[in-house]
Formats: sequence, C-alpha cells, structure tokens
Amino acid sequence: MDFTFLFLLPFASICFILCFYLFLKFISSNGRNLPLPPGTLGWPYIGETFELYSQNPNVFFASKVKRYGSIFKTHILGCPCVMISSPEAAKFVLVTRAHLFKPTFPASKERMIGKQAIFFHQGDYHTKVRKLVLRAFLPEAIKNIIPDIECIAKDSLQSWQGRLINTYQEMKIYTFNVALLSIFGKDEVLYREDLKRCYYILEKGYNSMPINLPGTLFHKSMKARKELAQILDHNDLLGSFMGAKEGLTDEQIADNIIGVIFAARDTTASALTWIVKYLGENPGVLQAVTEEQEAIIKSKEKSGEEEVLSWADTKKIVASILSFTFREAVEDVEYEGYLIPKGWKVLPLFRNIHHSPEIFPDPEKFDPSRFEVTKINKINK
Repeated sequence: MDFTFLFLLPFASICFILCFYLFLKFISSNGRNLPLPPGTLGWPYIGETFELYSQNPNVFFASKVKRYGSIFKTHILGCPCVMISSPEAAKFVLVTRAHLFKPTFPASKERMIGKQAIFFHQGDYHTKVRKLVLRAFLPEAIKNIIPDIECIAKDSLQSWQGRLINTYQEMKIYTFNVALLSIFGKDEVLYREDLKRCYYILEKGYNSMPINLPGTLFHKSMKARKELAQILDHNDLLGSFMGAKEGLTDEQIADNIIGVIFAARDTTASALTWIVKYLGENPGVLQAVTEEQEAIIKSKEKSGEEEVLSWADTKKIVASILSFTFREAVEDVEYEGYLIPKGWKVLPLFRNIHHSPEIFPDPEKFDPSRFEVTKINKINK
C-alpha cells in the first residue's frame, strides 16, 4: 500500500501539471488564434503570488512592464490576470469597451466580501441593489449626518495629540467609524466594537491565497466573516440599512453591507493618507487648502451660521473619487492583437501610468494641476 501511494503521488502531480499546461495551450488557441499577451504564469494555481509579495509590488510590476511592455499576463492570488500600463489600454477597459468587463476582485477577496455584493453583478440585480445602496449615501441622507461626521473627525484629531501615529491605520479607523454611521445611523455605536473586531480579522485575509484549511489566514478570515454576518442578522442591522429589505435575502444584504464597509474603509483611507502626506510635503498647496477652509469659516461667521460643517460646505470641498478598477472579461476580448480570455482578471496599473516620464514631464513631483495640461489628453483625440 505504501509503495503504491508513493508511486501514485508523483504520477498524479505530473498529470495535474500536464493538464494545466494543456489547458493553457487550449486557451491560447482560442479567440481566432490570437496569442495571449507576453509574460509568465508561474506555478500551477499559486502562479507568481509569492514572487509578488516577496518584494515591493510596485517593483514587481515595474520589472514586468520593462520586460514585456504595457500589456502582459501573470497569475496571482489564484487568478490568471492581464496587466495594462498605458492610458490607451486603461481607457479601452474602463471607458470605450467597459461593457466587455465587469468589476471584480481576486478570488479570496470576492469570497470574503460575498458573491452577492453589487461589485460582482450586472443587469437587473445590479441596478436594484445600486439604488438601495446609494440611498444611504444620497445628499439627502448624508447632509443630516455631516455634523456627526465632523464630530468623529475632531475626536480622531484630538486622540492623535502628543503621540506618534501610523496615518494609514488611523485613517482606516476614522473611515470605518464614518462608514458604520452612514450605513446604520447612530445605532451603530451599540455594535461598533463587535463589528470592528470581526472586520479587522476579516480584512487581514483579503489578499491571501484562497485555501480554506485550518490555520491559514484565509480560514481565519472566513470564520470572522461568518461571525460578522451573524452580528448583522441578530441585531436587525440588515433591515436598518435597507428598510424593509426590498425583496432581498439576508445573505444578499449582508454581502452588500460588507462590500460598502470595504469600499469606504480601504480606498477612502488610502486617499486620505496620500492627501495628508502630500499636503505635509508641499507647504504652498497646504496654504491654498487652508485658505479655502478659512474662507468657508469666515463666510459662516458673517452670516451668523453655526461653525459646524453643513452639506453646502461639504459640496465645496469634495472631489470625485474613481471607483476600484479590478475588472474581469465577460467574453473573449481582443486588444492590440492579443487575446484577453473570458474570465481573466484585468488590472490597469495606474501607479505605473502616473509615474511614467513619457506621460508626465516630472512624474515624481506632487502637482495638483498636473491633469490640466498633459500628454494624456492625446488619448481623447
């Protein structure tokens, strides 16, 4: 029995690798015989995930761009991917041919957020959920909690006094609290600590390999996600977010709540962190922003208004934020003579675009007006 097992194990491994190779060859032969983009896929299933996280991800992608050009294939976090690093390609995926790609995330993050989240759907379900989710973030809803958001901001600033902080982590705490307030109203304070405890464990596994075995980071995160859903259900927080639930199941509502928390906490915290960094490094820009805020305060003093922020004030200082950009091809797509197979992930590498001297004359310089006149306008012609 032992001899048979020792013989079958390597034989099964060889068969698996051979099948994986034939599968890739099959994909390469589809799509009117178009080739896949250049690049490497690494090991079966694992791909190049270890290579990506064993170094600075920006270095990993920059080396790929230098070797293969502005479009290349790789395989990370259990997903075959096509990476693009030119304005033209980004416009193709996100604008001119956006209907050929749907928003998505790596497999691990998709399972943790929940497959019923609005991010992963199109059509009637997407439209219905979008209306329900946006209802909590329409101006009519937000303007009523602006003073409460300002209070959270002031409390955060006061808690930082006299100590060294990690800006990104503090911004994640701030955005998490604001997200809960926006979703559940003032009742969120009753469940904040339990929600925070579960979600913090959950998010640690977002970029892990989707291997659900005891002891793995993914397994711990999925357990926390289950507990998080139970907290939402048992305390009727599901109904408080979407009223009478509008014909959705508890699972659908829970997935979308977790999705909203993720979107608010990660992307917004990252944007706020970069704002703090660049304002601190550029006194001239900081002065201009300060004068803008002081002008708002003075105008309120002259009119006799309270000093707390109003919705009208907020509209003057809010900028548009681009949504997340991980996409998945919904059918075989041809681009620049290459095949992007149906089901493959597509990721525009915006950092590489913004740091390219071929597009921006001084890419490392912080210049808020850089988008006003730039070579990137050529792609709109």
